[in-house]
Formats: sequence, structure tokens, C-alpha cells
Amino acid sequence: MLRLKELGPGTAVLCGCMLLLYACGDTGPVAAPPLDIPVVEVQRRDVAVPLEIVGETTGSVDVTIRARVDGFLDAIHFREGRFVTEGDLLYSIDPRPFETKVMESKGGLAEANTGLAKARSDLDRIRPLAEMNAVSAQDLDAAVAQYEAAQSSVQIAEARVELAEIELGYTQVYAPVDGLIGLTQAEVGDFVGQGATGGMLNVISRTDPIGVRLSLAERAYLIAARRLAGTDLDRSDRAPNLHLILADGSEYPHLGRATKIDRSINASTGTLTVQAEFPNPDHLLRPGMFARVRFDAETRKGALLVPQRAVTELQSSFRVFVIGADNTVEVRQVEVGPRLGSEWIIESGLDPGDRVAVEGLLRMRPGMTVNPVPFITGGA
Repeated sequence: MLRLKELGPGTAVLCGCMLLLYACGDTGPVAAPPLDIPVVEVQRRDVAVPLEIVGETTGSVDVTIRARVDGFLDAIHFREGRFVTEGDLLYSIDPRPFETKVMESKGGLAEANTGLAKARSDLDRIRPLAEMNAVSAQDLDAAVAQYEAAQSSVQIAEARVELAEIELGYTQVYAPVDGLIGLTQAEVGDFVGQGATGGMLNVISRTDPIGVRLSLAERAYLIAARRLAGTDLDRSDRAPNLHLILADGSEYPHLGRATKIDRSINASTGTLTVQAEFPNPDHLLRPGMFARVRFDAETRKGALLVPQRAVTELQSSFRVFVIGADNTVEVRQVEVGPRLGSEWIIESGLDPGDRVAVEGLLRMRPGMTVNPVPFITGGA
């Protein structure tokens, strides 16, 4: 029999370890502790469910600037993309043909006044003679008719002068409202008028307040109509506040309200057009921007909510991991409703008091035992 001292140092150590394990006995592998799983307890809450509608910003007033007479554009008197004031001169059209027309019409008026003066003189001369029967009644009637015709000619000539002066005035195009003017649709030297793109020159938009044009689906309209039943939209203290979400996901700091609603649902799109207005004192918003409008359309009494991160989706079905009273894991199919921020309304599949796992979902299996710990909002 070999003695330990006859073995090498390494072999002696190995034998010593084997003897120690033999002395302790075979206890088997040590069980791992249960996983710590953050959970939330499902509770009923009264919540306001918002309705969100996609829209586009517009001017609260959009005015199309058109050339009302035909002619060549002489000058542009504004800077594109800037604010203009009502009464500012915007465009000048070559006035010379219209000045000539005014002079011509005034000449026609002078000629008509001369004819009227002659007709009045003839009538004044013939009327006394007719009273003395020195001329026939027929001559008097002819003089009266000539005088009345001369009066009509003067009225026509005056109307022609007025029309010519109006057309001359149209060669100067002024801003009809205060607002933001866009890029010009015509350049100096272009022939403008009703025959050239309908006379379109530019558009001025009033941007404070800014408008938001919304297309409300019929189902969303019914929800909103029931929510707003009996509400006076013309009174700002009763109209619902609207929240504007911008394209970068930020919420616009000013609240708005609906101002215009179309009379009917568009049969081809199934939507109702609604216009809202938002204060825009800093002129941050411009027409044509993407926007989402949100308002509280429904109040849910006793709704069940869980964090969105607690819900997983698999082939269009949703499920959560419920931790039972004995700390075992159960997979529960649920029906989800609207989202509210970072939470999801659960329509069915959960009961008040259920403990739902929020994290560690990929590590859990049905029937396993876990150690539930309270979920800390904002935790990793």
C-alpha cells in the first residue's frame, strides 16, 4: 500500500481533497435562488382617454392674391416669406394702357356732357314755342326724347370713366390682411391676369392664431360628439382644450379649440373636416406643418392599467406574465385598449389585485417560481 509521503506533492493534495469530499457525503447540486422580478399590482382608476387626430397647420385666414387686370408685372414691393401689413403695396402692373383708357373714357364723358347741354338748350327753346303753338307737339316730344337720351349717354359715359379708374386702381395690388406672405408666383416682366394661371400671384396667411385642419374619421367623430354633447363650442370657457403635438414629438405650449366644423361627412373619405385654432404669438408655427391634435374624448371609470413594457405581442395577440399568490408564473392572454402615455388600458384578462411582471419577461417560463419585488417607476 502506498504511503502519502511516497506520492508527489500534487498527487497528495488531490487525494486529500477526495478524502474530504467522501467524508462530507454526496449532498447534490445547490439550488439557485428565485429570480427577482419587478411587478405592479393592478388597480382600478378613473382615467381620461384622449382622442388623437392627425392634421396640418394652415393660416387662420388664407387669402389668395390675384391679378384682376391683364398686363405686364412692373414691380414687386415686398420680401418673400415675411410679414406684411394690411394696405401694403405688393405688386405693380404696367398702368399705361389703363391710364389711356381713363383718358379715353373721360373724353367720351365730355362729349356726352356737350350733347346733353345742346339737348337741354334745344328743349328750353322749343318748350315755350310749343306752349304758343308755334311748333308742333311732335317737335316738343322729339326734343324731350333727345334730352333724355343725352342724359342716358352722360350716365353711360360716367360709368365708363368709373370702370376705367377701377381697372387702373387694380394695377396696384395691396395686401388685404395682415399676415405672412409666401413666394411669388410671378416675376417682374411676366404677363399676369385672369388668363395666366387664373391671375394667381401669392397667398397671405394669418398665423396668429394658427389654424389646424383636421380630418376626423366617422368613428372618432361619434366618440367626440358624445363626449361634447351639450357643450357650447362658441364659448371658450366651455369648449374642450386641444393639445397640439408637433412633428418632433414635443407638445406645443399653447392650448387651442375647435372653431369650424364642416356640415357633412365626406362620402368618399368617410371623414369630417374640423378646423382648430392655436395662439401663435412667437410665430413658431407656419402653414403646412404636420401636427397631431389631442383632447380628452372619453372618461373611463374603474379602468385597469399596466405599464406598456409589461405587455408582449405575439402574432397579433397580447399577453402578460401574472405572478400568483404562491409566486409562480402564469401567462395570461389579455385584450388591450387605448394607450395612455406609458400605460395601456386592459379591456379583459386581468382582475384588480393581480400582480403583473414588468421586467425580466424573457427569463420567465410558465410554472416557475420567482421572487416578486415592487416595480420602481423610471427604473432600468
